[in-house]
Amino acid sequence: MRKGEATRARILQEAARQAAVRGLSVVSLNDVAEAVGLSKSGLFKHFESKEAMQLAVLETTLERFTAFVWAPAAELPPGRARLETIFERWLTWSEVENAEGGCLLMSAGAELDDQPGPLRDLLQAQQRRWLRTLQREFTALTDPPLSDRQARLAAFQMKSFVFGHNDNRRLLEDADARALAEAAFHDLLDRTARGD
Repeated sequence: MRKGEATRARILQEAARQAAVRGLSVVSLNDVAEAVGLSKSGLFKHFESKEAMQLAVLETTLERFTAFVWAPAAELPPGRARLETIFERWLTWSEVENAEGGCLLMSAGAELDDQPGPLRDLLQAQQRRWLRTLQREFTALTDPPLSDRQARLAAFQMKSFVFGHNDNRRLLEDADARALAEAAFHDLLDRTARGD
């Protein structure tokens, strides 16, 4: 990696860390520049504006999420094994990604849900693609395949379990959060496979 690319990567990592703690809209170019040892003008060599940096932070985080959560599961056959891998890696992602501030994608969802613009558009498009991917995997869980409505409901529940795990673990400091989420998810898989 060349020096400029390495500097850009450091900027994005620091901006993502700060955004997870404080929110994307609160992170300033000055704060990031200072944290990585650059002047503000040095930061402008990599990003033309705060908005460009925010967009790059979100894009990079989405790429890392896909590589961490989806890529290992994509090697598996569709259905239960793939869904179990996705769920376990998604829980782990929410635990280790920006451990100080939590998952930037979750916090950005709450921050941007009513804020029109390119950041919301990017996150919304990714989240819709992600839910369609999960629905496709749930459809492959049974033979005959689940209906679209059943697959949507199962994907919604899966996402809810991840978000519930995050809330119980971070806010409520519940040491059993992961075990509860895993039990709820495996119950969902069993019920769905039985057609309940």
